[in-house]
Amino acid sequence: MKNLIIVGHPNQKSFCYNGIMKTIERELKKNEDEEIEIIDLYRDDFHSSDRKELIKHYKKLVTWSDRLYFVSPVWWFRLTPRMEVFFDEVFTPGFAYKFVPLFGNYAYPKPFLKDKKVRTYITHGAPKLPVVTLYLNSVKLRLVMGVYTFVFGWNINRWRKTKQFWAVPFVDKNKRKKYLHSVTKDIKKDLNE
Repeated sequence: MKNLIIVGHPNQKSFCYNGIMKTIERELKKNEDEEIEIIDLYRDDFHSSDRKELIKHYKKLVTWSDRLYFVSPVWWFRLTPRMEVFFDEVFTPGFAYKFVPLFGNYAYPKPFLKDKKVRTYITHGAPKLPVVTLYLNSVKLRLVMGVYTFVFGWNINRWRKTKQFWAVPFVDKNKRKKYLHSVTKDIKKDLNE
């Protein structure tokens, strides 16, 4: 299968990049039938005059892929700015979805990328309890319900396959190993689907 990993962290030594993204890549490479492309949003030049070409290239990679893996930390209760720009400029109406009129001013989004398998890993600096209670799990809720349902369609697995790792800067090595073990298990499941 064709796998596209989109990583949105500026620091290549980060847990997102050097931990999660590298684990996904390593596990996929164990199966020689897997093709892998990586979009590194902080290595690509978003500010160049060729931005339109870059976005066109991203759209080609999304179209090419069977599986999409998103990896990003949470900053200010959203994903990194470059990941958000990716959603805004790549998953555009006409490419990723269209609105279908219902009646009056009401319409619903018809997704064009329903055939894609999607898995997402989000890292938080905060512990779980305040995020899922006080803040109503708003990051995951907005991402899955506000972005993914438009683009990939509604599927309860999108919720299940969006994993959050908590208090990443503050947990010990063993906890990080457990996080990466769950990533490894997920990729093995994907390879057996």
